[in-house]
Order: sequence, then structure tokens, then C-alpha cells
Amino acid sequence: MVLDWFLPAWNPNFHLNLTKGQQLPILSWVTRVTNISRIELKSRRITSHDVAKLAGVSRTTVSFVLNNVPGVSISQATRQRVLEAAKQLNYHPHATGKKLASGKSYTLGLVLLQNPEQVFEDAFLIQVLLGVEQAASRQGFNVLLKPVAPDDNSGYSRLINENHVDGIILSGPRQDDDEIVRLKSEGVPIMLMGQLPESGIPFVDVDAIEGAAIAVRHLLELGRRRIAMITNASLNYISAQHRRSGYEQSIADSGLFLEEELVREGDYTPASGFRAMQILLNLPRRPDAVFIASDVVAIGAIQAIKQAGLRIPEDIAVVGFDDVPLSEYYDPPLTTLRLPAFGLGWASGERLVRIIQGEELSQPGLVLDSELVVRASSIGNTFSA
Repeated sequence: MVLDWFLPAWNPNFHLNLTKGQQLPILSWVTRVTNISRIELKSRRITSHDVAKLAGVSRTTVSFVLNNVPGVSISQATRQRVLEAAKQLNYHPHATGKKLASGKSYTLGLVLLQNPEQVFEDAFLIQVLLGVEQAASRQGFNVLLKPVAPDDNSGYSRLINENHVDGIILSGPRQDDDEIVRLKSEGVPIMLMGQLPESGIPFVDVDAIEGAAIAVRHLLELGRRRIAMITNASLNYISAQHRRSGYEQSIADSGLFLEEELVREGDYTPASGFRAMQILLNLPRRPDAVFIASDVVAIGAIQAIKQAGLRIPEDIAVVGFDDVPLSEYYDPPLTTLRLPAFGLGWASGERLVRIIQGEELSQPGLVLDSELVVRASSIGNTFSA
């Protein structure tokens, strides 16, 4: 039951202790305190939830700002609101976070639905892993990296069943993954890095459909008309489906006819990009541009173009996706869609810890911004950094 307290205006430190049945005396001067939350805040530890509420943002945004997470698009006005709210409440992030019940492992499992050799070649993973680890360590958690072959349905179930981890971050979910849905229904804390539509599982992602559409529109604006695509992975992966959907959307919007022979699948590796590009180059009418939905896959595709004696971008313009750290040092430097890899990892780790600690997320899905970074692989040496 919520009580309305009446305090004498001339004595702000006056307190009333009433037993059941007692009545308040009539006071000639009173001040009615209506903002009970301010009274409550004085008697308990301030949390990031209080800062988020005062600033009018999510707890994840508070975490991004106060920990100065790089690569995340947050306006200066929003940052200032968060900082002012934290200062007003005298809030300081706790290094170890809230203690959990005994028997926990204090470990998050970062599960990758890839073979070990694919993980070894995934340059995007390094920044993601760093983000997860830093977010987890601030709350007293460790991170266990676990590659799981796509056909090993019990691979990450064992992590939970054998008490190795308290929750799972699943990177790159597949549409046919019934096991992760089952674990969620059993109450296992799960955070997706990517999306599994209609599963109800919370996620952190980028708008890959719009990002791919932007990349292809860039090639169309340069006058390219026979634009091929190499996916990042098999179309069983939701991320590959979304990136292909963005490609198809821009092709359709331009009035061009979608040619299935121009779409080939990669599998996270440079070798897959090399093979897919060779097939495209052997078509009776080769493409004049290619959108490659992974910078790592693009490494092999670029090599295949060069081995065929063709020039980039004069003969074939190339646009990638991810902006891994080496992209600007490719030959030529790669035009690509920049994803906030560290931010994706950070948000996934931070939100999973909150679920483990028993919090119900007010925003189950979090979508981060991306941006097109234009370099020489699409417009040649007219580009100046």
C-alpha cells in the first residue's frame, strides 16, 4: 500500500511513526511529498535502471554511454542526458555487479554455429568477442567461446546441462534450430546475436536487410547494372537470408530483373568466396559488380577477380559487409557496410547478464545502426580518405 506522507514544512527531517489505529494531528503548515521514488532512492543503492528512467533511455544505452563503448551510434544530446542523470543521482557502475545465487558458474557461453576452421578465419569475431568479454567482466563473469558444428544439435545443450555456463549468447542463429527454442522454453537464459523470428528469444542485431539494400543501391548509383551477390553463409542462416533480402529489394526497386544465376553462397571463409566468384566469372555474361555479404568471404572473391586478369573497380566493382579491421588495407581498400562489432558483443553480454540476474528486459530486441564506408573497391582512386 502506498502512503502519502505529510511533513512539517519548517522541519524537513521530521518523521512520523504511527501504529495501527493512530491518526495524524492537524498541522498548520505541511508539505505533501508526491514523488515517493525520490524518498526511496535515498534508502537503497542507485542502479542503472534509475539512470535510464531519469534520462528516458534504455539500460543498454546507459551502459553504452557510461562505459564509453566504441562503434555505437548515440547522439550527443542522448549522451549528455545520460551523463547528467548519472551525475544527478551520483551513480557509479559497480565493477562486480549483483551477486547471483550460489552454484552458478559466473560464465557466459558465446556459441558460434560454425566449424572450428570457419571460426579461425572469422576476422569479425575478434571485435565481437572483445565486446562480450568486457561487458561480462564488468559484472564478474567470464566468457567461454564454443564453436558448434551446424549439424551438432546437442552441442550447446551440453554447456548448460553440464553447468559450464549460466546462459548462452548464440551468434548467427539458423532457421531450423529447434534446440535453441527448446532451451528457451525450459527457462535457459539466452541472447541471440542475430534474430530468430517468431521465437520470442531476445536479440541484439543490425538491420541487415536495410544495410544490404544500401550497399547495392551504392553500386546502382555508380551505374552498375549486372550486380551479383555472394552470401556470407548458407541461406539456412537468418543473417544470410536478411542480406539476400536487402539485395533483392534494391534490385527490384531499380526495375532490374532478379537473375538467380547471379547469386552464390559463401560459408564464412575466403575459400568459399574464391569458388563462388570463379563461378560468376565463368557466366556467359559476367557481372560488372558484386555485393559480398562478408568481408572475409570478399578476400577470396577479390583474389579470384585478380587471377582472372580483371581490374577492381574498372571491370568489376566490389562492396563488402562488416568492415573488419583489415578491410581498409585490402588491395584495393574495400567499400563495405560497417557494423558495430564491439557494440554487438557488448550489448549481448550486458543484456544476457541482466537476464541471468532475473531482470525482465523491457526491450527484447535491440537493433544497432550501421553505415556504408566508401573506399576504392567501388569508385577507384577518385576516393580520398
